[in-house]
Amino acid sequence: MQIDLSARDATKKFGEFTAVDRVSFDVRQGEFFSILGPSGCGKTTLLRMIAGFIEPTHGTIHIRGNDMAGISPNRRPVNLIFQQLALFPMMSVEQNIAFGLQRRREQKVDIRKKVEAILERVDLPGFGRKKIDQLSGGQKQRVAIARCLVLNPTVLLLDEPLGALDLKLREQMKVELKKLQHQVGTTFIYITHDQSEALVMSDHVAVMNMGKFEQIDTPQNLYNKPSTPFVARFVGENNAWSGTVLKESDAFVEVKTDEGLVFKTKAKERFSLGQRVDLFLRPEAMLIQPDISLGGLNRFRVVVNSILFDGANSQLLASPLNSRREIIIALPQNRQYDYIEVGDTVDIGWDTNSGICFQHHETAS
Repeated sequence: MQIDLSARDATKKFGEFTAVDRVSFDVRQGEFFSILGPSGCGKTTLLRMIAGFIEPTHGTIHIRGNDMAGISPNRRPVNLIFQQLALFPMMSVEQNIAFGLQRRREQKVDIRKKVEAILERVDLPGFGRKKIDQLSGGQKQRVAIARCLVLNPTVLLLDEPLGALDLKLREQMKVELKKLQHQVGTTFIYITHDQSEALVMSDHVAVMNMGKFEQIDTPQNLYNKPSTPFVARFVGENNAWSGTVLKESDAFVEVKTDEGLVFKTKAKERFSLGQRVDLFLRPEAMLIQPDISLGGLNRFRVVVNSILFDGANSQLLASPLNSRREIIIALPQNRQYDYIEVGDTVDIGWDTNSGICFQHHETAS
């Protein structure tokens, strides 16, 4: 498979501050690749280096095997879509899309054919003469993408393009963007701080923290097999306990948490007895009042503090007995839990394969 974008030790310093720190990755042709991280982690700086607006302090960026060092943004085979979209309100849809082709001085007949063809590809046939203010938010997104795709870029860069949309439209556009990318086959590099966007749309996701990539993986592996404590905390919801190792055997450890609970769980590395560790557990991994005949479970009791109803995403907020720590427990939809009330004491169990342990990190709990 051809590599459309390749970075090797890409670094950007602003004085003494390192915004991007020796980042290396490859993006295959036709892939939807997301860079996910909190505000200030360096993801937009990295995108701007790819686009050519800033030059790396160190390292290289190649597009289709060509070194981009010294190549200006207008000469790179990439296009960039910002959150604000930057559509021209005084122009029609077809005029917006044709703008880049006209600047290339292409023939009018060719421009007309390309505009009509790209409108078909983004599911907006017949929209060419509409004004921008006549479009919905989702349609404006597709016009912005069409304006870039008509120039036939090798890579399309998207810098949090859904950030300005309302929640319902954002949810809809996640699906629309993924379908559109699959349909047109162009390589997408997508920047976001929203884990849901990255997980839903991407073939691969790079989780970025303090200028570095913590893990590059499929959405499924990021969620189920985090490589670092930061990924475990940042991707999806997680409950975290700090504690010390009581026993170790094979790929499992027995941990006594600071609250006095004892859990057996998977470990990402070898630990010594007495070593400080952090244990992470997904809210949906916990079973509410599991059958006493079920073996191989870690069991403890909690007091229900709050019931958060959100349809399929409903949760309990609860504290283990004799603890002030509050944990999140998912309410499965295949069983009714209407009988649970605030203040109730509930038995909880979870399989030893569901949690994961890392070396202790001060911010984990």
